[in-house]
Amino acid sequence: MDTATPAVTVALHDGTSVVASSGQVDARRHGELLLPAVDRVLAEAGVKLDAVTGVVVGVGPGPYTGLRVGLVTAATFGSALAVPVHGICTLDGLAYAAGQDGGVEGPFAVATDARRKEVYWARYEDARTRTGEPAVDRPADIARALAGLPVVGAGAALYPEAFPDARGPEHVAAGALAALAAERLAAGQELLEPQPLYLRRPDAQVPNNYKVVTPK
Repeated sequence: MDTATPAVTVALHDGTSVVASSGQVDARRHGELLLPAVDRVLAEAGVKLDAVTGVVVGVGPGPYTGLRVGLVTAATFGSALAVPVHGICTLDGLAYAAGQDGGVEGPFAVATDARRKEVYWARYEDARTRTGEPAVDRPADIARALAGLPVVGAGAALYPEAFPDARGPEHVAAGALAALAAERLAAGQELLEPQPLYLRRPDAQVPNNYKVVTPK
């Protein structure tokens, strides 16, 4: 599952292929849409939740509010089912999907909308190989560094002046996350801890002059 972007996306993978999946783009309803999506995917696959042997969740980067919905839900499932919970970078999932779709070959970048007129982004040597850590920047500040590269994701589509060679998909799909995770696990690679990759402080903060009232 992934809620790091406006897409609320869930998939069930049997270790070989995606069995069922669901995706809906709505930046303000992650908490409302995620569990019904899980129910739909399980129903489509004809299995119960207790058949799940592991959980993979996108760790971002992404906005605080949406991202934590998926992470908390994944942690809850992991605890209730006593199964491992693995994290995977959301940008890696987008890169992998772009490679599977045949939309990119060779070096490219991925950029998602970070709001505040910024993007979360990373560079890739190929669909499976990220060449640096994810970052958050204004498009104009990284346009020269990414000049000549295809850029995958909604961040590229939002800022065509900075990223003229925008490619799809725009949003991550849980099926791609699951397939990439299964591939890495089968190869004996360790996945990330299911901890959020925020890259910056949340928008909602306690005011500096907050007055504390204590009882007498």
